[in-house]
Amino acid sequence: MQQVKLISEEGKLVIALYGEIDSSTVDDFYAQVSAIYNHDKKDILFDCTALTFIDSTTLGTFVKIFKHLKQDGHTFVLKNVHPRIKKLFQICSLDTIMEID
Repeated sequence: MQQVKLISEEGKLVIALYGEIDSSTVDDFYAQVSAIYNHDKKDILFDCTALTFIDSTTLGTFVKIFKHLKQDGHTFVLKNVHPRIKKLFQICSLDTIMEID
């Protein structure tokens, strides 16, 4: 199942996330995001409106993506994050280093 879709490319990459991203799908998720980013290295805004579930492996992958973008001088933003998912970022204090809305 496709979990990411490039929906806009106006000065930044806007990537919509769908469904569940967990240990069984996170490698595919990372490959899709990496392919989009490596094709056109820009800031990334993840639209999480349709993202319904993540687990700890997904959190780790978001950190990996965040660090890679930061190293390249680009920004990482998570928008429209479901409160239940946002709480996971808060528990891990990731909301203090990442822009999460």
